Amino acid sequence: MLTVQHHALSLLYRGTLSSCNYACAYCPFAKKQDSRAALARDAREVARFTDWLARQTRAISVLFTPWGEALVRRHYRSAMQTLAALPHVKQVALQTNLAGPLNWLDGMAGREKIGLWCTYHPGQITLGRFLERCARLDAMGVRYSVGVVALHAHYDAIRALRAALPPHVYLWLNAYDRRGPGYYAAQDLAWLDAIDPWFAQNRRPVPSRGKGCFAGETSLSVDGDGELARCHFLPERLGNLYEDDLADMLQERSCPRFKCDCYIGYAQRKDLPFQQLFGDGVLARLGAG
Repeated sequence: MLTVQHHALSLLYRGTLSSCNYACAYCPFAKKQDSRAALARDAREVARFTDWLARQTRAISVLFTPWGEALVRRHYRSAMQTLAALPHVKQVALQTNLAGPLNWLDGMAGREKIGLWCTYHPGQITLGRFLERCARLDAMGVRYSVGVVALHAHYDAIRALRAALPPHVYLWLNAYDRRGPGYYAAQDLAWLDAIDPWFAQNRRPVPSRGKGCFAGETSLSVDGDGELARCHFLPERLGNLYEDDLADMLQERSCPRFKCDCYIGYAQRKDLPFQQLFGDGVLARLGAG
């Protein structure tokens, strides 16, 4: 059983944004172009969330986990700058394809709190260009992890990434969701598991039902309207971030789902080692390389 002391509240934020500058065939998210009105709404939502966080005093960590690509949008970059400068905000993480600008990170206050969960998408950007962007993060001292969907067609990219990335950068692998029985040959799994020792948890999740989880206890999912749930995968409403007292809803709970096959969810499991393994970098998978 996990004994790590869990002090900070984790808020996993997902607002209106759903557009992406990439169009990966294997992506499970809907491809759409946000209207100006949708982008304006998303910016207002992010600003409201940021303002609420600025008024808090308890320790809080944030993961922006949008349906689309956020770092190409200025309001997400500005929000991360603002939040990282707040003394009570312990981590500001975001999922990204790393295609957006990076110069906003250079010299910013609280840069050590930034964590980028970066996904490489072969066919959307060259390996060389992606690695150049990783090298810029290294030069600025920005912490990040890198991941790839473990398609057969991506095997060469996986090999090249592991060879090129610094040893301390965790290279995580997502199992291909549409895989059929036997998609991964035994010899492939041998080296995939050697690259990412937690790949097995992603492709063959340990049953979750009845297991202790920090979701709902010290971690909450929040949408653009402030509606709160235990996690992204349990839609039951707990309350509203802007209207209700968090103390009234935060309590120890076990997971009701049979399985949890996404890191966003199972990183909060008390019987799995991710909180200890990643420490303060858990939301962006930092520090297990």
